[in-house]
Amino acid sequence: METHIKVARSRSQSRSVSKSHNNWKKNLTILAFIAPAFIVYAVYVLYPIYSTFNYSLYEWDGMSEMTFVGLQNYVQLFNDAVFWTALTNNTWVVLTSVFVQIPLGLIMALMLFAPIRGIRLMNSVYFFPFLMSTVAIGLLWVLMYDPINGVVNQFINVFGFENVAWLSEGNTAIFAVLLVIVWQFAPFYMILFKAAIVGVPEELYEAAEIDGANTITKFVHITLPMLMPTIVSSSILAIVGSLKAFDIFYIMTGGGPNHNTEIMGTYMFKQAFVNFNMGYASAIAFLMFFIALIVTIIIQTMDYYRKKKGALS
Repeated sequence: METHIKVARSRSQSRSVSKSHNNWKKNLTILAFIAPAFIVYAVYVLYPIYSTFNYSLYEWDGMSEMTFVGLQNYVQLFNDAVFWTALTNNTWVVLTSVFVQIPLGLIMALMLFAPIRGIRLMNSVYFFPFLMSTVAIGLLWVLMYDPINGVVNQFINVFGFENVAWLSEGNTAIFAVLLVIVWQFAPFYMILFKAAIVGVPEELYEAAEIDGANTITKFVHITLPMLMPTIVSSSILAIVGSLKAFDIFYIMTGGGPNHNTEIMGTYMFKQAFVNFNMGYASAIAFLMFFIALIVTIIIQTMDYYRKKKGALS
């Protein structure tokens, strides 16, 4: 009897060792496939984030020896009036991107499914601004905003208004640039929503029509809920893109007049490559990353609880 028990125990231990060995080989195989991507991610994403935070703890002009100052750059940053102006302007860009660009992109996408003639031409015309380079767009709109010969002023002159120096006046410059941003990037969200709308099952619309639903009802109860994942993804892209905006502001206004269109990207650039204050610029860069990370986490958390609530209901 004892012999049989020992044999059973031996077989059980052997199976356990074999299973553990197989699991180890499986995990090693998974790690081997993940390692190249993780190495690239670590080198080009994680290490630069760490380096940026590390440089932000120093006073450094980019060439001479670094001087450790701890969190002094961040203390100076939170007492910097120009930085708060830049952060406010970035907030304007975020709000415009989320509440103007995305709804406009959705409207444009819905129009592409409308039974009207010339829809293919509209598809190309809508998407054309996104295909242009930002430099070309910036220079084009600078000419259009010209206070004397610009197309915009010629247009408002038709209605009896006087010429406006759109990019030279503090109360109009930021909104003039925001209009250009909406014009450039709304087509991008149009394409995202168009692809999502195509993926909505046609059977849902047919069932709704049988129940007597009109166009608005079908949009509210079918199209919009099915587009929620795309809306969440678009919001994250819009917010992150708005926080790291740089090129269009730098080309059109350079942050002027009197820092009225300064954003964190342009202010970071000036501190780094005009004032050669690399430590301070790194503090701005890391704060941009941190804000984008926090906002993304908040959106993802809200979307998680929305999905959880929908599953329970």
